[in-house]
Parts: sequence; structure tokens; C-alpha cells
Amino acid sequence: MTAFLTSFALVYAAARVLFLVAAVFAAVAFGLDWMVRTRRISPFSPVARFTRRAVQPLVRPVEQRVLRAGGSPHTAPWWALVVVVVGGIIVLSLLGFVRDQVVMAAMALQRGSSGIYYLAITWASAILQIALIARVISSWVGGSPFSPWWRWSFVLTEWIIAPLRRVVPTLGMIDITPIIAYFLVQIVAGLLLRI
Repeated sequence: MTAFLTSFALVYAAARVLFLVAAVFAAVAFGLDWMVRTRRISPFSPVARFTRRAVQPLVRPVEQRVLRAGGSPHTAPWWALVVVVVGGIIVLSLLGFVRDQVVMAAMALQRGSSGIYYLAITWASAILQIALIARVISSWVGGSPFSPWWRWSFVLTEWIIAPLRRVVPTLGMIDITPIIAYFLVQIVAGLLLRI
């Protein structure tokens, strides 16, 4: 287990450096592309030819989404930079999450059946809380319960939300049952872990 964690730490450190270097190169390349698009650099210069040949194919998928959303093509390089930075943060966060879960599982297995019970309760409550948060976010962005992006959160949480809706009134247009369910899951998980 120690060897795995050591090698995982090396991979994590390498990924951090790799994403930092990628973000710096993306900032320079997308900045040049933005300068060419806004005519701060001559469109006939060698830099402009380089960006059209090497950078714009990387920006094109983001540019198409920006245009469909009604944005300006001049902002596409900056949105591409946001995609690179946020993507790096998400990947690094997922790697850290996987590392933490492997360590928690290893410690739980060493403690025997009580450790496995603790791990099961912790994971189940975390999954339910993530699903409740996703359900709230879907209501903000207009996500449908039948959408493949959001359906999982409705499937995992409807058994908690439906009974609460019969008891808890809405506050105007705001449905607070997911928030109450979130805290209820925390309380029940805490009680189960004390047993």
C-alpha cells in the first residue's frame, strides 16, 4: 500500500507540473490568438500565420460553442484558456479524491468489519449529498429530470425528497426540500457512525 501511495504521489506531483506548464503555454498561445483576432497583431505577420495554423484548430471547438451561445468569436481564446485551467483543476481534484478514498478504504479494511461499516456509511452519505447538490444545480440551470446529465441525481434522491415535499412547504418559488434532505442525510449518517 505504501508503494502505491508513493507512486500515486509522484503521479500527482507530475500532473500538477504538467497542468501548470499546459496552462502557461495555453495562456501565451491563446493570448497571441486573441491579439491576432482583435488586430493588435497584424493578420499578415508570421505570428498570425502560426496562430492560424497551430492555435486556432485548438480553439475552434470552443469557438463553435461560444458562437452558438451568442458570444463573440474574439472571446473564444479566453474561453479556451478557461477550459484548460478548469479542466486541470478538475483532473487534479479527482486525482486527490481518488487518493483520499484509497487511503480511507485501506484504513477501513485494516479495522475489520467496523471499518467497512464506517466506509459504507461515509460513501453512501457522500454520494447522496453530491446527488442533492447536483439536483439543486440542475434546478438553477433548468436541467430536466429526464436529461442524461441530471437523471442520476433525481434517481438517487427522489426517495428522500418526495416524502419531505409533502411535509415541508415551499418558500414562494423556492423549494427548500433538497437543503433539508442534505442536512438530514448528514444527521442520519452521523447517528449511524456513532452506533
